[in-house]
Amino acid sequence: MTVETILPPAAVLAARCKARWPGESDEYRAARTALLAEEIALRRHIEQVAEQRRALPAGPEVTREYSFEGPEGPVTLAELFGDKDTLVIYTWMFGPQRERPCPMCTSLLSAWEGEALDIQQRIALAVTARSPLDKLCAFAEERGWRHLPLYSDAAQTFSRDFGALAPDGGDIPQFLVFSRRDGTIRLFWAGEMDDSTADPGQDPRGAPDLMPLWTILDSTPEGRGADWYPSLTYPTN
Repeated sequence: MTVETILPPAAVLAARCKARWPGESDEYRAARTALLAEEIALRRHIEQVAEQRRALPAGPEVTREYSFEGPEGPVTLAELFGDKDTLVIYTWMFGPQRERPCPMCTSLLSAWEGEALDIQQRIALAVTARSPLDKLCAFAEERGWRHLPLYSDAAQTFSRDFGALAPDGGDIPQFLVFSRRDGTIRLFWAGEMDDSTADPGQDPRGAPDLMPLWTILDSTPEGRGADWYPSLTYPTN
């Protein structure tokens, strides 16, 4: 029998908060406490959505044999799981038509580079792209990546089947989660937000956002802005 936890209203919790900052006005405190209530409600909703995601029924079975080129040679989708039951694959926008990869994807993966070893304690992780492996590895070396597991989908079959290949031959980034239970591989969840689900004035980002960059900028007065883009290179001095 499940006992339902009754949570106090977010506004009640916000009112309990004792945080005060030097020189703050009554106006600031009232507005900050009201915002805190919304932040608590948002935290709860994020957890609610995560629980709903974890409760999804069994997803579609993956019956096709997919092969990628890795540092140690060819590897199948099943082998990407290693000893884990869950596999996350990110399809990097770095197809053979590109001399350089997508800066936004690269910004995301640069953040993941620092988390890759931690992530792989719990699940398997792979980054795939349609360019040849040596091209992927050359850029990874330039960027200083050492921990992201990179694989080439030169055959493009996986990319085509899982929505990472646009009709015009361009790249589409995908965040894909696969599960393996009793030897059966299934798609557990994948991001489905695109232009058709975007709100006015916003790009078609998913939620929660996968990029720590936006989490930080969303906490600032300037916000995300609309007139800049991450860069592939930055001055070193």
